[in-house]
Amino acid sequence: MDVAIAAIETSSIAQGTVVGDAMVKTAEVNLVLATSISPGKYWVLIGGEVAPVRAAFQRGLEVAADTLLDSLFIPQVHAMVLPALQGVAAGADDDALGVIETLTASAAIVAADHAAKAAAVTLRDLRLANGLGGKGVLFLTGDVSDVQAAVEAGRAEALRKGLLARSVVIPRLHRQMKDRVF
Repeated sequence: MDVAIAAIETSSIAQGTVVGDAMVKTAEVNLVLATSISPGKYWVLIGGEVAPVRAAFQRGLEVAADTLLDSLFIPQVHAMVLPALQGVAAGADDDALGVIETLTASAAIVAADHAAKAAAVTLRDLRLANGLGGKGVLFLTGDVSDVQAAVEAGRAEALRKGLLARSVVIPRLHRQMKDRVF
């Protein structure tokens, strides 16, 4: 399992491809995702040991230059973040749903990491950019008080960067909505 992750989001698909190539050439890292995302942006996500990921991330920032939209480096990513990103996170039939919507994909991952570290919640799904107008959205579940604490922690970081679109906590989510959301 990757200990650290880093991502770079660019305003240019062409330059984003150059960024991804530079990152994986810089250090021994795992290329988790490299793809164009809507609307006309490029996203590179890498993982691995902390020092190589940090080196590759620094190189990616240099290469992105003026096309950089957002970025993240998380040296000790919470274990639930990548499964949520891959849409394979299982969860119990919890009492409450929290949703954090961000303006960038990177901001959603950082919010997910902060939320998971703040309270006993399950990161159920982490959707990025495509089909969302470039936004990121995180769905998490748990007891109402834990969901409130997690959402507050996740939204605070996105808000600090000016990248929070909206956050909500829904206690006792109706069964019909649960069936649609997950």
